[in-house]
Amino acid sequence: MIDDLPPLRDVVARYDIAPKKSLGQNFLFDLNLTARIARAAGPLDQATVIEVGPGPGGLTRALLAEGARRVIAIERDARCIAALAEISARYPGRLKVVEGDAMEVGVGALLDGLDDGGPVRICANLPYNISTALLTHWLETDAWPPMWDRLTLMFQREVAERIVASPAQRADYGRLSVLCGWRTKARILFDVAPSAFTPPPKVTSSVVELVPREKPLECDRRALFSITQAAFGQRRKMLRQSLKSVAPSGDAAALLDAAGIEPTRRAEEVDVEGFVALANALVEARSSSSHA
Repeated sequence: MIDDLPPLRDVVARYDIAPKKSLGQNFLFDLNLTARIARAAGPLDQATVIEVGPGPGGLTRALLAEGARRVIAIERDARCIAALAEISARYPGRLKVVEGDAMEVGVGALLDGLDDGGPVRICANLPYNISTALLTHWLETDAWPPMWDRLTLMFQREVAERIVASPAQRADYGRLSVLCGWRTKARILFDVAPSAFTPPPKVTSSVVELVPREKPLECDRRALFSITQAAFGQRRKMLRQSLKSVAPSGDAAALLDAAGIEPTRRAEEVDVEGFVALANALVEARSSSSHA
């Protein structure tokens, strides 16, 4: 046991918190495993940790037991609030529970008034149905480096492989790979078997660490998002065709020439540096077109 609170299975039974498929819920009852995830996010003694989808609070308890200065937990399932309140009472002043949708709650708003100089981390067993959207949202922030200094997140294994993929892994390499590779250093830490969850999902999960790059390659993020969306939206086509939708006057060949990329290449053959060059070429082309 990591603390003297009741076993999670007892808590779930007492509050009748059956996992809901509609919320992407798969609960972790193994406190040794949640402690391992919390340690992967550490050291935590001076950290504020934001957790998304704590459910009955297995990872929440582990983060607090591992010494997190405070945990801010965002939970949209009202059934879990009372269970989380028990944890808050066990760790006075260290757990703040925010009832709401993580897609609508800004990280900055959560940190208002918390000016203690400690690091901010995001650590979560993310609901599968919003995991990619949430990660993309955190990567799209204007300010960089962001206010968080590390993400320690659990995904389906196939999503984790997409996050860390390079053109060498063509089947997995995609838009998410480019965005993560551009702004972060990402790596898979370890896998979690389906049997660890209630109910067991049909797939293996993986814990991924993403650390912000202090100085990513210079690039307009909106242009990069547009380029990657167009390129991977038609990944079977050559770039001279797939980029017509974003190139000024549909002149994809000029974009590719400016970026030094062969027009017959496909999206999965272009590395992060190549996409940054394309995004910069797009900005230049749009500027020239608007002044023509």
